[in-house]
Amino acid sequence: MKETLSYQLDELWRDGVNAIIFQVRQECDALYKSDLEPWSRFLTGQQGTPPSPYWDPLQWMIDECHKRGMELHAWINPYRAKTKTTTWLAPNHIYNRRPDLCFEYDGLYLLNPGNPAAKDYICKVVDDIVKRYDIDGLHIDDYFYPYPVAGLGIDDDREFARYNNGIANKNNWRRENVNVFIKQLAKTIHDRKPWVKFGVSPFGIYRNKKSDPKVGSDTNGTQNYDDLYADILLWVNKGWIDYCVPQLYWEIGNKAADYKTLIKWWNKYAANRPLYIGEDVERTVKYSDPDNPNSHQMGAKFRLHKQMNNVNGTVLWYAKAAVDNVGNYGTYLRQYYWKYRALQPTMPFIDNKAPGKPRKLKDLMSDGDHVLFWTAPKGSGWKNKAVKYVIYRFLDGEKVNLSDPSKIVSITSNTYYKMPYVNGDTKYVYVVTALDRMSNESSGVVKKVKL
Repeated sequence: MKETLSYQLDELWRDGVNAIIFQVRQECDALYKSDLEPWSRFLTGQQGTPPSPYWDPLQWMIDECHKRGMELHAWINPYRAKTKTTTWLAPNHIYNRRPDLCFEYDGLYLLNPGNPAAKDYICKVVDDIVKRYDIDGLHIDDYFYPYPVAGLGIDDDREFARYNNGIANKNNWRRENVNVFIKQLAKTIHDRKPWVKFGVSPFGIYRNKKSDPKVGSDTNGTQNYDDLYADILLWVNKGWIDYCVPQLYWEIGNKAADYKTLIKWWNKYAANRPLYIGEDVERTVKYSDPDNPNSHQMGAKFRLHKQMNNVNGTVLWYAKAAVDNVGNYGTYLRQYYWKYRALQPTMPFIDNKAPGKPRKLKDLMSDGDHVLFWTAPKGSGWKNKAVKYVIYRFLDGEKVNLSDPSKIVSITSNTYYKMPYVNGDTKYVYVVTALDRMSNESSGVVKKVKL
């Protein structure tokens, strides 16, 4: 597993990826050391059985991502307690300990959003992760209330009677349950560590126009608001989440959910928080560009991204498809679309002040190599502390422009950088800046060298 993950991280780094969203909790289980939930069967083959030889996948991934200058966002499924293919649950699984917190639906077990104790339990699990692990983000996916199955109702009459708080309409009550949970989860995360980014990856349709002629999109599919009881626009506009990744997994031209229609919709309505588009790699390369039948849709989709002034990035689903380079997707990323290093997006609503610049920048010889050494800037508290550094290189006489990503040669948590030798006579200007936890960048310190 470590070998596979290392290979994938190296390939993704070469593709220009700067953040990894890593699933650590699929069914109230854990791909990390937890005293609250059992080890995942997806790690060991049987739920509750620790890995042997022992390792902690979440901690290992944090270390490996940070070593590469990437962020690590821990991805959990908040409500699902058992998937359809799971046949046995460990004795300490929440369903065995507190079946009253769950309901069954189409072969799934789910924590009940209508029970306040279930919300508290999920937040307790998340607080444990945020407290013990140096994650950069906490990410939840599109599973709130279950995706509807025709003719199958949700067994929550008891909770509705007990906890309706005067809300007469059950659909409104279900939406309010999820709203309260999102607000509570955001507070849990930020009370523990204000710098940990809280992201949500909702289903790609908020509402269809036939349900909401004023705000709905010209689509015809499952709806966040009406079917999953997830009022994602409320969370965005209230600032309860730090970033949004709608899953626009369809192709351009899809009759029920056209990609072009949906990216324009999200760009228009969900701009109050950073917006990144969830891309299905395999489907993108499976379908041809309607305007260019000899090409798949990657180029057309990236052009749409550039045209959307509120789209700040792309999240690929899924990592293995990019690594396997289906349809040359990875090749195009590293040679064109993501050719140059990218800093993680800033989130000024969390912190907008840059740290101090690096100090005492020196060019010293070490084991025959020219090495830049520097000292971390002074700064107390998480807002002022440097956690990474960006190294830029310019030719002597070239204009120093720190907005040009092609000049970035390294992003590192180290306070040194080994400069590549050329011929002993080439003059360069190196510039080192500091980044804090929110990717605010300091001014640079300059060193001229001959390599």
